[in-house]
Amino acid sequence: MAKTEILGLSFEEIESVIVGLGLPRYRANQIYHWLYKRQTHSFFGMGNIPKELRETLNAQLSISLPKMIKARISKDGTRKFLLELPEKKRIEVVAIPQHRHKDRRYTICLSSQVGCPLRCAFCATGQSGFERDLTAGEIVGQLVVAEREIRKREKIAHSEKVLSNVVFMGMGEPLLNLDAVLKAIEIINDERGIGIGQRHITISTAGIIPGIEMLAASKLQVTLAISLHAATDEQRSSLIPVNRRFSLEPLMEAVNDYIRKTGRRVTFEYVLIKGINDSAADAVRLAKMVNSLLANLNLIPYNPTDVCEFQRPDQETINSFYALLKNKGVNVTFREEMGADIEAACGQLKGRLARYKQENDIIRPK
Repeated sequence: MAKTEILGLSFEEIESVIVGLGLPRYRANQIYHWLYKRQTHSFFGMGNIPKELRETLNAQLSISLPKMIKARISKDGTRKFLLELPEKKRIEVVAIPQHRHKDRRYTICLSSQVGCPLRCAFCATGQSGFERDLTAGEIVGQLVVAEREIRKREKIAHSEKVLSNVVFMGMGEPLLNLDAVLKAIEIINDERGIGIGQRHITISTAGIIPGIEMLAASKLQVTLAISLHAATDEQRSSLIPVNRRFSLEPLMEAVNDYIRKTGRRVTFEYVLIKGINDSAADAVRLAKMVNSLLANLNLIPYNPTDVCEFQRPDQETINSFYALLKNKGVNVTFREEMGADIEAACGQLKGRLARYKQENDIIRPK
């Protein structure tokens, strides 16, 4: 008989499974605590559960974590992990150190799909193709494996918090796998387990309007980030092909409706690409587009990849673009570049083992 997978189930669902096995409800509390607070992923390591019961649980239930294949660490402390799923599918997850925290906290960047179907022109993930959606368990599993690895490498006690924020900015388009993403958020947010607040969770999208509408209806207090990257439809469609389906005018209407329904400030992401979207005219159009909205704008100078021929603007152009937006009253910041030297920055994830072959960058899992 097939085992029941419990990674990716909510607390209430695990409780239902446990009661269905004829066991008292408090056993669900114990298992949930071991799974997410203590990061113990074998029933035989759950010390306050009797040995005979551990054997019963192991015979009927499973905890299937992604397999750690390789890891790299950047000079700035960013960690990138290559994980393997069933059928040898591979994804990447990134842990970014929050230097403002003295107790070594990280933002974890999660993938929602194996590859990505959107094929954005400047993104290595999109150029690698799409294989499948991830399950809620596979999404949560990325966080669990990465946190466990960080604790082990840095010798951090379970009493000390490691992860401060979660961003769905890894491989894939989260709003094309929204049911699994929302289920993962429910588990990540649950105080009985991982316990990361909704306002510390960000979902990034290339502009999937039905997903934005569903997210608005959910009333979750997460942050919505829109990958904008252009201020005209012609320009944006050349960079983000899905713009041909969800163009800028209806996209801005959906964003405005999201703000009205949730009261949440939206973040716009804008990758600056040399000679493509970095002119003064681009900045003026961009300012006009976002100034009327409750929004922040993140500028991200392009991060080179081995599959795209775009280039990063020179620093003078970057500074001029930023200054023009500031002068127009835009609430604009630079996103701090982290992990570019290990191809862990925006648009660089690809899930390929060959990208881990610099021996001095590899942390070999034990």
